[in-house]
Amino acid sequence: MGAVPSTPRYGGSTQQDTAEYLIGTLVGEKSFPLGSDFWQKLLELPQDLRWPPDRVNQACELFAQNNGSTRHLSKILIHLSWCLQESMSTSGASPSLTLKILNALFISSVFLKHLIENTKSDCIQDLYLFLDETEPTPDHFTGGQSIENLVMQSVLSFIGSVDTSPNTYILHQELLNFMQIAMSTQLLSGPSPRPKDVNPFLDAAMAQESSLVCLVVRRLLENYLLRPTTSFGGVSYSTLSDGGPPGVLQRVGSAAANILLLPFNYLVSPKEEGSRSMLAECSLLVLLVLIHYCKCVLREEAMTEKSDDTATSDSLLKETTYLCDNPYCKALENARDIEFDRVVDVEGNACHGPLVKLPFASLFDTLGMCLTDEAAVLLLYSLVQGNSAFLEYVLVRTDIDTLLVPILETLYNASKRSSNHIYMLLIILLILSQDSSFNASVHKLTLPSVPWYQERRLHQTSLGSLLVIILIRTVKYNLSKLRDVYLHTNCLATLANMAPHCHRLSAYASERLVSLFDMLSKKYNKLAELRDKKTHINRGNSLEEDSLVEDMSTEFYIYTDFLRIVLEILNEILTYALPRNPEVVYAIMHRQEVFQPFKNHPRFNELLENIYTVLDFFNSRMDAQRVDGEWSVDKVLEVIIINCRSWRGEGMKMFTQLRFTYEQESQSEEFFIPYIWQLILAHCGFSFNPDAINLFPPNISAENQESNAEADKHGNGDVKVNGIFLDP
Repeated sequence: MGAVPSTPRYGGSTQQDTAEYLIGTLVGEKSFPLGSDFWQKLLELPQDLRWPPDRVNQACELFAQNNGSTRHLSKILIHLSWCLQESMSTSGASPSLTLKILNALFISSVFLKHLIENTKSDCIQDLYLFLDETEPTPDHFTGGQSIENLVMQSVLSFIGSVDTSPNTYILHQELLNFMQIAMSTQLLSGPSPRPKDVNPFLDAAMAQESSLVCLVVRRLLENYLLRPTTSFGGVSYSTLSDGGPPGVLQRVGSAAANILLLPFNYLVSPKEEGSRSMLAECSLLVLLVLIHYCKCVLREEAMTEKSDDTATSDSLLKETTYLCDNPYCKALENARDIEFDRVVDVEGNACHGPLVKLPFASLFDTLGMCLTDEAAVLLLYSLVQGNSAFLEYVLVRTDIDTLLVPILETLYNASKRSSNHIYMLLIILLILSQDSSFNASVHKLTLPSVPWYQERRLHQTSLGSLLVIILIRTVKYNLSKLRDVYLHTNCLATLANMAPHCHRLSAYASERLVSLFDMLSKKYNKLAELRDKKTHINRGNSLEEDSLVEDMSTEFYIYTDFLRIVLEILNEILTYALPRNPEVVYAIMHRQEVFQPFKNHPRFNELLENIYTVLDFFNSRMDAQRVDGEWSVDKVLEVIIINCRSWRGEGMKMFTQLRFTYEQESQSEEFFIPYIWQLILAHCGFSFNPDAINLFPPNISAENQESNAEADKHGNGDVKVNGIFLDP
């Protein structure tokens, strides 16, 4: 594939020779007009041919050199659009037309990817997505539409309007693979969107009609829910060859395929294929890219400035930036349950305009089975955070354990998961815990057993108790491993929201709750001792040492707040739910010595007053009992249960209920966009030149990315937990 080879003698030439000539001509200096029969010959090539990696690289380099004059990338994209339009205008794509579409996809993807990863984010014009003004064009070609818009409209129209079936599966798969490459211009830009960022194919996707956007969102979600797999086992294109031998670049050696990246679905090992649907995974990841894309644009605003020495006003223009609305995000946020909408339609109250209608029941069940997958967690987060209808649906489900138990099992195995994965699950729990009916319902569901919990046999445990146990376990794991204070905040926020609604918390959950206070108090005392020691030693020393003391003081105050939150959690259980939680009373009585050091502490004494009021009440009842022999656990608990009935809460101080709410950070795209692309690179067989990546440090994987949140406490007792941003 060096210089353009001479025309082969077709009479005796092999298919390989013909392919060599056509590909060599494509990457060469000669420009072929759109109407040339060269394109038909190129797109009708058989796909059982292979080229070694060095020749593929050489072809890509020649193509990049000559594309500015030949505009062959634009021309093959136009032919791809025409083939897709033809397939949609007929009852179904014939094998020969399908072959042309796949060839156009594969060839354009190879060269488009090379061009993208070898250019700069502000030099995307080097793709030359336009034809030369002197270019002769067929009569049916209209030049008013941009090429990127033409191709994206055709690709998205096919995805949205053509059902996924055994005959169209491979086209849907490869169109999604093409979209990943076309949208990979995001990798060239930084995590914060800027006006000079250029993403032509993504911008074209955003410019589509709302009806098409809804069709695409629905199809991508349907692919994810139905999880179709190819009937060919992912290794044969028998439908394309009219009974001929299997073809396509699945025959390309693995080394070459890593460069060609085509087709992606053949790069998956056979042992994974049985349990995975590559179409479902790609559909979800493409959807996540679309819904989180943010286009930043400049806007000029008029400002009036009054002169100091005159009464006249001067009008000035100031440039500001803003993020454009994302139609895919809006479509997902406005999605409705297909069953509910049927009822609404009967009543004549259907919503106007295009809407994505989905079976929420299937979505709920599918997500419950897939939460070990980070992309599924991101979809669940997007739905419960942005779609009020789906959140309401989740909250009224009587089998909320379908969703919660997999979340809790994933948190239990936190050491095997990325910190981002854990953090997103905790935010989902926090969002759910904002609803009082959720907090009440989790204590009404009893789990016969929890086989994956190894530390202790949990038998007939309420879902609420399990939730408390796992959240506390996550705090302890974080304290010893991750040491992320924002993760602590999310766990404690969820526990605080649940506290007033606790009902018959189990003995183990109650003991864990008191042990959480004990663990955090030890950390607090250690920090207090270190801070005082450093302050005494470093008084008057260097600025660096002063900064160290200040950092230690900051951590000290953070743990002071953590201790207060745990005490408030205990207060709310004792104030609003004591008669229903005798095991909590027992756990506090059993470990009452852990509270003693803080009884007279100015930061904690008011929160300990209620705890000691409860202790005094039940200790006095214990002292009044005459017991033969030693006190046993059962005897103590019996006394507590009896006296819970006579508990009236006398002497208890009423505090404002501490309620936490989650609010997504205004610049959340700085977290989501890099995170999603890391998942694509990690799971879709899609490699990219690491030297070209500016979206995130290429040596930082999705598993090592850290995410953060902020918590702001307000005077009314509410705490707003603000969103997620990337902290590399």
